[in-house]
Amino acid sequence: MKLTDSGQKVSSVRWRLVLASTTMLFVELALIRWAGANVVHLSYFSNFILLGSFLGIGIGFLIPAARGQWLKRWTPIPLALLVIFVRAYPVQVRQSSSEVIYFTAVKTTGLPQWVTLPAIFLLTAVIMAGIGKITADLFRQLPSLDAYRYDLLGSITGSVSFAVLSWLRAPSVVWGVLAAVALLILGGRRNTLFYGVPLAAMVAALFLETTTAGISWSPYYKIELKSSPTTTRTFYISANGVPHQSTAPLPVLMRENSPYRQAYDQTPSNPHKRVLIIGAGNGNDVAVALAHGAERVDAVEIDPRLQEIGAQLHPARPYDDPRVHVHIDDGRAFLERTNAKYDLIILALPDSLTLVSGASNLRLESYLFTRQAFEAARDHLTPDGAFAMYNYYRKSWLVDRFAGDLDDLYGHAPA
Repeated sequence: MKLTDSGQKVSSVRWRLVLASTTMLFVELALIRWAGANVVHLSYFSNFILLGSFLGIGIGFLIPAARGQWLKRWTPIPLALLVIFVRAYPVQVRQSSSEVIYFTAVKTTGLPQWVTLPAIFLLTAVIMAGIGKITADLFRQLPSLDAYRYDLLGSITGSVSFAVLSWLRAPSVVWGVLAAVALLILGGRRNTLFYGVPLAAMVAALFLETTTAGISWSPYYKIELKSSPTTTRTFYISANGVPHQSTAPLPVLMRENSPYRQAYDQTPSNPHKRVLIIGAGNGNDVAVALAHGAERVDAVEIDPRLQEIGAQLHPARPYDDPRVHVHIDDGRAFLERTNAKYDLIILALPDSLTLVSGASNLRLESYLFTRQAFEAARDHLTPDGAFAMYNYYRKSWLVDRFAGDLDDLYGHAPA
């Protein structure tokens, strides 16, 4: 019986360690993504939450086993406080700003940045210290190599599970429920009530966010959709608190000097029969291509939710047209895989508003703005084809850099 009991205890510790490590990585990734979706600074400086997590996990592992038990019991409280605090004091870009300078033209709801950001950092560190302490105490109950093995298994499980939920576009309340259940299991029966109240408050706050009209999640963003107060045919799309896209009726898109029609105005002899649009978004560029007589439009958009919004709400209904072929894909990857030739290729305002990882300054669209990407576009043009790109570049040095690359690759300066 003693051997059996000992084996069962070891097995229980192993799987609790897997759950603790899974929870640690899952909560860390959820905080990085969720905080960045509600506090615009953190979309661009995701290392901020990452460093707070590392600090907290390190503290949790450094505390000796016989000390700091209070930290484990209090873990759900700072987690609930962080969620409620961020929901109460989000930071967004001002909708009325003509200059998208993300860290000055922001809209807060009561607290200055020098209060909001340190509070988030400290709460993150305390949360992760508590989960780290739970993990460390289980870690010490096993032989080192055995503990490392199950800790690694849990880390991989936490990372993969959150990636799958993001890919499935699960809302934030799902993340909260899963984290709450895991913490309740790890807290044990004695702490059920002490854990249950703050965790219920956290889930309730995330439930209110999830059920707010116009809020949805894509694999990349928290999407907020609002209708125009002046017309029922225009919708404004914000991503992670930043004004991102808007739908517009075709007459508005076709106005003189509209950026959507300049590629066609500049190439009057081009037949524009086959058009590739990279960054098709909600469909404005697609609608303009169809209006100019395109016989086939390949619309490439990396974010499925943005394309869905266009398919459902764009007044011109461009995605309903049988001439349009939608590709939910990265633009550079699409160029590398296709053998098609196009009369016109448009790099249509790709702006991901988010970093690829917290360890770099690369954004999702960074690889579209390289000499290799411009060359790939050139190789997919018909003999009389044209390549167009537009964006709010703002800085002359950036315009000069792109213009220089295009001049070298295409043999003449851009129009």
